[in-house]
Amino acid sequence: MERLGVVSVLATACVLGVVLSQTTLSPAVTITTVSANMSTAASSTTGPSCSSLNTSTCTACAPGSYYNNETLLCSCCPEAGLCVLPGACLLCVQGFYQPLAGQKGCLPCSSGFYSNSTGSPVCHPCHTGSYTNNTGSASCTACAPGFYTSLQNSTSCNPCPQGTYCNSSSCTQCRVCPAGSEALQTASKECTPCRPGMHKPSQQTMCQICSSGFYQIHWGQENCDLCPENHYCPSPDVNPIQCPTDAFCPEGSTAPGYCMETFFRKAGETCELAPVTIALIVIGGGVGLLFIIVLVLRRRRDNDSELSLARTPLLRKDRPPGRFYGIPCDAEPVYAGW
Repeated sequence: MERLGVVSVLATACVLGVVLSQTTLSPAVTITTVSANMSTAASSTTGPSCSSLNTSTCTACAPGSYYNNETLLCSCCPEAGLCVLPGACLLCVQGFYQPLAGQKGCLPCSSGFYSNSTGSPVCHPCHTGSYTNNTGSASCTACAPGFYTSLQNSTSCNPCPQGTYCNSSSCTQCRVCPAGSEALQTASKECTPCRPGMHKPSQQTMCQICSSGFYQIHWGQENCDLCPENHYCPSPDVNPIQCPTDAFCPEGSTAPGYCMETFFRKAGETCELAPVTIALIVIGGGVGLLFIIVLVLRRRRDNDSELSLARTPLLRKDRPPGRFYGIPCDAEPVYAGW
Protein backbone atom coordinates (compact mmCIF):
# COMPACT_ATOMS: atom_id res chain seq x y z
CA MET A 1 0.00 0.00 0.00
CA GLU A 2 2.82 2.42 0.75
CA ARG A 3 4.38 1.86 -2.74
CA LEU A 4 1.02 2.45 -4.45
CA GLY A 5 0.74 5.72 -2.58
CA VAL A 6 4.15 6.86 -3.82
CA VAL A 7 3.21 6.06 -7.40
CA SER A 8 0.01 8.07 -7.05
CA VAL A 9 1.95 11.06 -5.74
CA LEU A 10 4.41 10.92 -8.64
CA ALA A 11 1.63 10.67 -11.21
CA THR A 12 -0.12 13.61 -9.67
CA ALA A 13 3.14 15.62 -9.78
CA CYS A 14 3.73 14.88 -13.49
CA VAL A 15 0.21 15.88 -14.47
CA LEU A 16 0.54 19.01 -12.36
CA GLY A 17 3.82 19.80 -14.12
CA VAL A 18 2.15 19.47 -17.54
CA VAL A 19 -0.63 21.81 -16.53
CA LEU A 20 1.81 24.37 -15.17
CA SER A 21 3.90 24.28 -18.35
CA GLN A 22 0.94 24.98 -20.59
CA THR A 23 -0.55 27.73 -18.49
CA THR A 24 2.44 29.69 -17.28
CA LEU A 25 5.27 29.21 -19.85
CA SER A 26 5.78 30.34 -23.44
CA PRO A 27 6.72 27.94 -26.29
CA ALA A 28 10.29 29.23 -26.09
CA VAL A 29 10.68 28.03 -22.52
CA THR A 30 13.98 26.48 -21.48
CA ILE A 31 14.48 23.36 -19.49
CA THR A 32 16.16 25.25 -16.66
CA THR A 33 13.10 27.44 -16.13
CA VAL A 34 10.74 24.49 -16.39
CA SER A 35 12.76 22.46 -13.91
CA ALA A 36 12.68 25.35 -11.44
CA ASN A 37 8.90 25.62 -11.68
CA MET A 38 8.46 21.88 -11.39
CA SER A 39 10.57 21.64 -8.26
CA THR A 40 7.64 22.87 -6.19
CA ALA A 41 5.39 20.10 -7.50
CA ALA A 42 7.67 17.10 -7.24
CA SER A 43 11.32 16.81 -6.54
CA SER A 44 11.75 13.94 -9.03
CA THR A 45 10.47 15.73 -12.19
CA THR A 46 12.86 17.01 -14.92
CA GLY A 47 10.51 19.18 -17.03
CA PRO A 48 6.95 19.83 -18.04
CA SER A 49 7.11 18.08 -21.41
CA CYS A 50 6.49 14.53 -20.46
CA SER A 51 5.87 11.79 -22.96
CA SER A 52 5.22 9.08 -20.42
CA LEU A 53 4.94 8.55 -16.73
CA ASN A 54 7.23 6.18 -14.89
CA THR A 55 6.95 4.95 -11.41
CA SER A 56 9.94 7.05 -10.41
CA THR A 57 10.32 10.08 -12.73
CA CYS A 58 8.92 12.10 -15.66
CA THR A 59 10.90 11.92 -18.96
CA ALA A 60 11.51 15.22 -20.90
CA CYS A 61 11.03 15.40 -24.68
CA ALA A 62 14.27 14.67 -26.47
CA PRO A 63 16.00 17.35 -28.58
CA GLY A 64 14.29 17.58 -31.96
CA SER A 65 10.78 17.48 -30.51
CA TYR A 66 8.43 19.46 -28.31
CA TYR A 67 5.48 18.73 -25.99
CA ASN A 68 2.13 18.66 -27.77
CA ASN A 69 -0.86 19.74 -25.67
CA GLU A 70 -3.34 17.79 -27.77
CA THR A 71 -1.61 14.46 -27.94
CA LEU A 72 0.25 14.87 -24.65
CA LEU A 73 3.22 13.45 -26.52
CA CYS A 74 6.48 14.81 -27.97
CA SER A 75 6.22 15.98 -31.59
CA CYS A 76 8.57 17.48 -34.21
CA CYS A 77 8.30 21.18 -34.93
CA PRO A 78 5.48 21.50 -37.48
CA GLU A 79 6.79 24.39 -39.63
CA ALA A 80 9.93 25.48 -41.37
CA GLY A 81 11.83 28.41 -39.93
CA LEU A 82 11.87 26.89 -36.46
CA CYS A 83 14.69 25.22 -34.65
CA VAL A 84 14.30 22.79 -31.78
CA LEU A 85 15.80 23.05 -28.36
CA PRO A 86 15.17 20.37 -25.75
CA GLY A 87 11.50 20.78 -25.08
CA ALA A 88 10.78 23.89 -27.21
CA CYS A 89 10.64 25.19 -30.83
CA LEU A 90 12.25 28.60 -31.31
CA LEU A 91 12.09 30.99 -34.26
CA CYS A 92 15.29 31.39 -36.31
CA VAL A 93 16.81 34.78 -35.58
CA GLN A 94 17.57 37.36 -38.27
CA GLY A 95 20.41 36.27 -40.55
CA PHE A 96 19.51 32.59 -40.13
CA TYR A 97 16.98 30.29 -41.73
CA GLN A 98 15.69 26.72 -41.65
CA PRO A 99 13.86 25.27 -44.69
CA LEU A 100 12.91 21.99 -42.97
CA ALA A 101 10.70 21.11 -40.01
CA GLY A 102 11.91 19.25 -36.95
CA GLN A 103 15.54 20.38 -37.18
CA LYS A 104 17.78 21.02 -34.21
CA GLY A 105 19.34 24.26 -35.43
CA CYS A 106 19.10 27.17 -37.90
CA LEU A 107 21.48 27.78 -40.81
CA PRO A 108 23.31 31.08 -41.43
CA CYS A 109 22.58 32.91 -44.67
CA SER A 110 25.40 32.65 -47.20
CA SER A 111 27.42 35.62 -48.46
CA GLY A 112 25.31 37.69 -50.82
CA PHE A 113 22.08 36.67 -49.04
CA TYR A 114 20.23 38.01 -45.99
CA SER A 115 17.25 37.37 -43.73
CA ASN A 116 15.68 40.37 -42.00
CA SER A 117 12.88 38.54 -40.18
CA THR A 118 12.64 35.83 -37.51
CA GLY A 119 11.48 32.34 -38.33
CA SER A 120 12.46 32.64 -41.99
CA PRO A 121 12.51 29.42 -44.04
CA VAL A 122 14.70 31.04 -46.76
CA CYS A 123 17.29 33.77 -47.25
CA HIS A 124 16.84 36.53 -49.82
CA PRO A 125 19.49 37.62 -52.35
CA CYS A 126 20.90 41.11 -52.01
CA HIS A 127 19.28 43.51 -54.45
CA THR A 128 21.26 45.14 -57.25
CA GLY A 129 23.25 48.04 -55.91
CA SER A 130 23.89 46.28 -52.57
CA TYR A 131 26.09 43.48 -51.26
CA THR A 132 27.16 41.51 -48.21
CA ASN A 133 30.36 39.51 -47.85
CA ASN A 134 29.51 37.99 -44.47
CA THR A 135 27.48 34.93 -43.54
CA GLY A 136 24.47 35.26 -41.26
CA SER A 137 23.65 38.79 -42.47
CA ALA A 138 20.37 40.41 -41.46
CA SER A 139 20.70 43.07 -44.19
CA CYS A 140 22.78 44.07 -47.22
CA THR A 141 25.09 47.06 -47.50
CA ALA A 142 24.45 49.66 -50.21
CA CYS A 143 27.28 50.31 -52.69
CA ALA A 144 29.10 53.51 -51.84
CA PRO A 145 29.19 56.43 -54.33
CA GLY A 146 31.67 55.65 -57.08
CA PHE A 147 30.88 51.92 -56.92
CA TYR A 148 28.15 49.77 -58.43
CA THR A 149 26.86 46.24 -58.89
CA SER A 150 24.30 45.17 -61.45
CA LEU A 151 23.94 41.62 -60.12
CA GLN A 152 21.87 40.15 -57.33
CA ASN A 153 23.42 38.30 -54.36
CA SER A 154 26.68 40.26 -54.86
CA THR A 155 29.45 39.91 -52.33
CA SER A 156 31.20 43.15 -53.38
CA CYS A 157 30.75 46.30 -55.49
CA ASN A 158 32.81 47.27 -58.53
CA PRO A 159 34.48 50.68 -59.01
CA CYS A 160 33.18 52.83 -61.84
CA PRO A 161 35.62 52.68 -64.79
CA GLN A 162 37.33 55.74 -66.27
CA GLY A 163 34.96 58.10 -68.04
CA THR A 164 31.98 57.10 -65.86
CA TYR A 165 30.75 58.15 -62.43
CA CYS A 166 28.18 57.43 -59.70
CA ASN A 167 27.29 60.27 -57.32
CA SER A 168 24.88 58.33 -55.07
CA SER A 169 24.74 55.07 -53.14
CA SER A 170 23.15 51.82 -54.36
CA CYS A 171 24.17 52.38 -57.98
CA THR A 172 23.29 49.50 -60.28
CA GLN A 173 25.47 50.94 -63.08
CA CYS A 174 27.74 53.93 -63.66
CA ARG A 175 26.83 56.74 -66.00
CA VAL A 176 28.98 58.20 -68.78
CA CYS A 177 30.11 61.73 -68.08
CA PRO A 178 28.08 64.40 -69.91
CA ALA A 179 29.45 66.13 -73.00
CA GLY A 180 32.37 68.41 -72.19
CA SER A 181 33.39 66.54 -69.02
CA GLU A 182 35.35 63.44 -68.07
CA ALA A 183 36.33 61.21 -65.14
CA LEU A 184 40.08 60.58 -65.12
CA GLN A 185 40.08 58.19 -62.15
CA THR A 186 38.21 54.98 -61.41
CA ALA A 187 35.50 55.01 -58.71
CA SER A 188 34.72 58.65 -59.55
CA LYS A 189 31.84 60.34 -57.77
CA GLU A 190 31.70 63.25 -60.21
CA CYS A 191 33.06 64.46 -63.55
CA THR A 192 35.46 67.32 -64.27
CA PRO A 193 35.12 69.69 -67.27
CA CYS A 194 37.46 69.39 -70.23
CA ARG A 195 40.36 71.84 -70.18
CA PRO A 196 40.87 74.58 -72.78
CA GLY A 197 42.24 73.11 -75.98
CA MET A 198 40.23 69.93 -75.46
CA HIS A 199 36.67 68.77 -76.11
CA LYS A 200 34.41 65.73 -75.63
CA PRO A 201 31.26 64.84 -77.55
CA SER A 202 28.53 62.99 -75.67
CA GLN A 203 29.34 59.60 -77.26
CA GLN A 204 32.98 59.63 -76.12
CA THR A 205 34.27 58.83 -72.64
CA MET A 206 37.42 60.98 -72.43
CA CYS A 207 38.33 64.52 -73.50
CA GLN A 208 40.31 64.83 -76.76
CA ILE A 209 42.78 67.49 -77.94
CA CYS A 210 41.42 69.74 -80.66
CA SER A 211 42.54 68.83 -84.17
CA SER A 212 45.14 70.88 -86.03
CA GLY A 213 43.67 74.18 -87.20
CA PHE A 214 41.00 74.22 -84.45
CA TYR A 215 40.95 75.99 -81.12
CA GLN A 216 38.99 76.05 -77.85
CA ILE A 217 39.69 78.55 -75.06
CA HIS A 218 36.81 77.64 -72.70
CA TRP A 219 36.33 74.90 -70.10
CA GLY A 220 33.88 72.04 -70.55
CA GLN A 221 33.21 72.32 -74.28
CA GLU A 222 31.70 69.68 -76.51
CA ASN A 223 33.32 70.84 -79.79
CA CYS A 224 36.28 72.87 -81.02
CA ASP A 225 36.03 75.87 -83.37
CA LEU A 226 37.73 76.16 -86.76
CA CYS A 227 40.43 78.82 -86.90
CA PRO A 228 38.86 81.69 -88.92
CA GLU A 229 40.17 83.18 -92.14
CA ASN A 230 42.94 85.81 -91.89
CA HIS A 231 43.96 84.27 -88.57
CA TYR A 232 46.17 81.41 -87.54
CA CYS A 233 46.05 79.14 -84.48
CA PRO A 234 49.47 77.81 -83.43
CA SER A 235 47.99 76.18 -80.28
CA PRO A 236 44.46 74.84 -79.65
CA ASP A 237 44.16 76.58 -76.26
CA VAL A 238 44.83 80.18 -77.40
CA ASN A 239 42.79 82.75 -79.25
CA PRO A 240 43.33 83.03 -83.04
CA ILE A 241 46.15 85.42 -83.98
CA GLN A 242 45.71 88.06 -86.67
CA CYS A 243 47.47 87.19 -89.90
CA PRO A 244 50.31 89.56 -91.01
CA THR A 245 49.52 91.80 -93.97
CA ASP A 246 52.18 90.21 -96.17
CA ALA A 247 51.10 86.62 -95.43
CA PHE A 248 48.28 84.25 -96.29
CA CYS A 249 46.01 82.70 -93.60
CA PRO A 250 43.10 80.65 -94.95
CA GLU A 251 40.66 78.89 -92.59
CA GLY A 252 42.28 76.31 -90.36
CA SER A 253 45.77 77.83 -90.58
CA THR A 254 48.26 76.91 -87.89
CA ALA A 255 50.92 79.39 -89.16
CA PRO A 256 50.99 82.28 -91.67
CA GLY A 257 52.13 81.48 -95.22
CA TYR A 258 54.54 83.88 -96.91
CA CYS A 259 55.58 84.43 -100.54
CA MET A 260 59.26 83.72 -101.23
CA GLU A 261 61.11 86.80 -100.07
CA THR A 262 62.86 88.99 -102.67
CA PHE A 263 61.58 87.03 -105.65
CA PHE A 264 57.80 87.13 -104.97
CA ARG A 265 55.33 89.46 -103.35
CA LYS A 266 51.74 89.16 -102.19
CA ALA A 267 49.10 90.36 -104.64
CA GLY A 268 45.60 89.80 -103.25
CA GLU A 269 45.21 86.12 -102.56
CA THR A 270 48.17 85.01 -104.65
CA CYS A 271 51.89 85.65 -105.05
CA GLU A 272 53.34 87.50 -108.05
CA LEU A 273 56.85 88.01 -109.37
CA ALA A 274 58.77 90.87 -107.86
CA PRO A 275 60.42 93.43 -110.25
CA VAL A 276 63.86 92.19 -109.37
CA THR A 277 62.75 88.69 -110.25
CA ILE A 278 61.49 89.88 -113.65
CA ALA A 279 64.81 91.64 -114.32
CA LEU A 280 66.75 88.56 -113.37
CA ILE A 281 64.62 86.44 -115.65
CA VAL A 282 65.21 88.84 -118.61
CA ILE A 283 68.96 88.96 -118.00
CA GLY A 284 69.10 85.24 -117.54
CA GLY A 285 67.12 84.72 -120.74
CA GLY A 286 69.46 86.99 -122.71
CA VAL A 287 72.55 85.29 -121.41
CA GLY A 288 71.06 81.94 -122.22
CA LEU A 289 70.15 83.00 -125.76
CA LEU A 290 73.65 84.38 -126.37
CA PHE A 291 75.16 81.18 -125.12
CA ILE A 292 73.01 79.18 -127.49
CA ILE A 293 74.04 81.35 -130.47
CA VAL A 294 77.72 81.01 -129.62
CA LEU A 295 77.30 77.31 -129.25
CA VAL A 296 75.63 76.98 -132.66
CA LEU A 297 78.32 79.07 -134.39
CA ARG A 298 81.07 77.10 -132.80
CA ARG A 299 79.41 73.92 -133.85
CA ARG A 300 79.25 75.04 -137.48
CA ARG A 301 82.90 76.08 -137.43
CA ASP A 302 83.87 72.73 -136.07
CA ASN A 303 81.90 71.02 -138.81
CA ASP A 304 83.60 73.10 -141.53
CA SER A 305 87.02 72.27 -140.11
CA GLU A 306 86.26 68.59 -140.17
CA LEU A 307 85.07 68.83 -143.81
CA SER A 308 88.27 70.65 -144.91
CA LEU A 309 90.42 68.05 -143.28
CA ALA A 310 88.53 65.34 -145.11
CA ARG A 311 89.05 66.99 -148.52
CA THR A 312 92.78 67.70 -148.18
CA PRO A 313 94.08 64.25 -149.36
CA LEU A 314 91.98 64.46 -152.52
CA LEU A 315 93.35 67.84 -153.49
CA ARG A 316 97.00 66.79 -152.97
CA LYS A 317 96.92 63.47 -154.90
CA ASP A 318 99.96 63.04 -157.26
CA ARG A 319 99.28 62.22 -160.92
CA PRO A 320 101.77 60.48 -163.28
CA PRO A 321 103.30 62.82 -165.82
CA GLY A 322 102.05 62.39 -169.38
CA ARG A 323 101.87 64.21 -172.63
CA PHE A 324 99.15 64.71 -175.07
CA TYR A 325 100.27 66.09 -178.30
CA GLY A 326 103.37 67.31 -176.63
CA ILE A 327 101.42 68.81 -173.70
CA PRO A 328 101.80 67.45 -170.20
CA CYS A 329 98.66 65.77 -168.87
CA ASP A 330 98.37 68.09 -165.93
CA ALA A 331 98.68 71.21 -168.04
CA GLU A 332 95.75 73.51 -168.30
CA PRO A 333 93.83 73.27 -171.54
CA VAL A 334 94.16 76.11 -173.94
CA TYR A 335 91.34 77.36 -176.05
CA ALA A 336 92.41 77.35 -179.66
CA GLY A 337 89.67 79.46 -180.95
CA TRP A 338 88.16 77.13 -183.31
